[in-house]
Amino acid sequence: MSTPARGNAAIRYRLIPARPEAHLYEVECTVPFPDPAGQRFALPAWIPGSYLVRDFAKHVVSIRARSGRREVPLVKLDKNTWQAAPCEGPLTVSMEVYAWDLSVRGAHLDTNHAFFNGTSVFLRVIGQETRRCEVELVRPAGRRYAAWRVATAMRRKQARPYDFGLYQAADYDELIDHPVEMGTFTLASFKARGVPHDIAITGRHEADMERLCRDLKRLCEWHIDFWGGAPMDRYVFLVTAVGEGYGGLEHRASTALLCSRDDLPRPGLKGTDEAYRTFLGLCSHEYFHTWNVKRIKPAAFVPYDLDRENHTTLLWAFEGFTSYYDDLALARAGLITPAEYLEILGRSITQLQRTGGRLKQTLAESSWDAWIKFYRPDENTPNAVVSYYGKGSLVALCLDSLIRERTRGRKSLDDVMRLLWRRYGQTGAGVPEDGVERAAEEVAGVRLRAFFDRALRATAELPLKERLAALGVDCLFRPAESDSDRGGKPSAKPASALAARPTLGVKLANAAGAAKLQHVYDGGAAQAAGLSAGDVIVAIDGLRVTARNFEARVGRYKPGDRVRIHAFRRDELLVFDAVLQAPAADTCVLAFRPRRSALQRAWLDERL
Repeated sequence: MSTPARGNAAIRYRLIPARPEAHLYEVECTVPFPDPAGQRFALPAWIPGSYLVRDFAKHVVSIRARSGRREVPLVKLDKNTWQAAPCEGPLTVSMEVYAWDLSVRGAHLDTNHAFFNGTSVFLRVIGQETRRCEVELVRPAGRRYAAWRVATAMRRKQARPYDFGLYQAADYDELIDHPVEMGTFTLASFKARGVPHDIAITGRHEADMERLCRDLKRLCEWHIDFWGGAPMDRYVFLVTAVGEGYGGLEHRASTALLCSRDDLPRPGLKGTDEAYRTFLGLCSHEYFHTWNVKRIKPAAFVPYDLDRENHTTLLWAFEGFTSYYDDLALARAGLITPAEYLEILGRSITQLQRTGGRLKQTLAESSWDAWIKFYRPDENTPNAVVSYYGKGSLVALCLDSLIRERTRGRKSLDDVMRLLWRRYGQTGAGVPEDGVERAAEEVAGVRLRAFFDRALRATAELPLKERLAALGVDCLFRPAESDSDRGGKPSAKPASALAARPTLGVKLANAAGAAKLQHVYDGGAAQAAGLSAGDVIVAIDGLRVTARNFEARVGRYKPGDRVRIHAFRRDELLVFDAVLQAPAADTCVLAFRPRRSALQRAWLDERL
């Protein structure tokens, strides 16, 4: 075989939803020129964008290799790597993969639809990752699947639009960055700045598709204008609508979204209610990632090491900054009002203030330890961990305000993001661990080390009141008026009534009506009395307690009152004496000052 032919030969994959009723894919990988010493294959241990080792190889039910009609021995070297015996090509490895993960991170298959990320089903041919890839998607057998279609941003080679057939990718990295949906989804399309966009919704829903296309077009055009152009020639929103769910995962030219069907815009909806704002914010977040993390990447991700954790201290910038711009984009694009934006921002601040972990873990530590802490929450997470999403978004707010103030409105965080795009996103170079800080100082023209030391490498409180005041916004704190009060809105109750509301310092789990403790907060009355996560409170002062009446029962007392609590820990009935506490003023409400400043107008209404 000549060298040019060898160089042009593609690695060929074939995927069949072979047994939807059993949730099994059949996947083949054919290597035209295997390693003469014995070709090795690996399935990724994690998926970029979700920083947890998930060991997708655990879903491989069976695997075998052949060359022509001859079976080739295949040896498993470690948890996700196999090696074939030396042979002449082509070499084909066939797998059965179990797919029952209804999330944006894995693979799912039943008789209603098929969805997969490439990291769950496509073997990496070690040493040949830069070779072209072709994928044949095969329709499952049977009449019930005759109407199935395909939605993906992967480039077609010998397939009609939205149909089964042959697709292609430039290399393995691109191959696993195009999730695929197959089924009888709802499909709608629009163009944003000339770029075709598809929305494919799987699951029962009553969405107003015309409204959804109109709003997403407006949102996507804001993002494209913000960055100065689109880096993709086509984009796909892959949406799975369920009863209750929320999640998204970014890809280079698409996103996989999981949402509650009630979050989609219903026909006749006036304005944007809270549910629809939630969905638009999710779309905005993942779309912003098209630039920030898919192309502007930490140096630790260039290239990805798919076999193990890729540590970086920069997730506060890639996830946190994206979390700042997702809702800000809705306000700047005119999809929500400035008042609605302040309500969302107030809730973000409230969530941070109620997280005791902010006083124990720095943002840099949170980013680095995402692999072992953030994606593996437990009963103590609120006491020990701070979210690089939530606190990172508020660091972005503070930094934006600081740059605007120091430059008298001439520069902003927007300019930092565009500098990062030019320097790293457009060149493919990875952002060094101090790269975001240096870019911010370059744009601001002043030293910002003290700010970053406080915000990223210490557990001091963020200067939120000061930074919001510079933007013409007052930041007020009050006690929560109920266990369901998420902040963002003024309370109708007087301050004295809020201060008189007692608290036990716990959060209940969803446990079939039982008052089971999910979290026991540091320094709270329950912790001081000896109660623990997992305990089920059955009585307070001799009266029965359930999840439904828990808040009302505690609310009959005053701060400082002593109560006797009966609770089961496993199968033992225990008795605790607790002294109820006064509520913390941790619920944030934001309000515009009467006179709008120039900085505030530029912050919310900037036209690019």
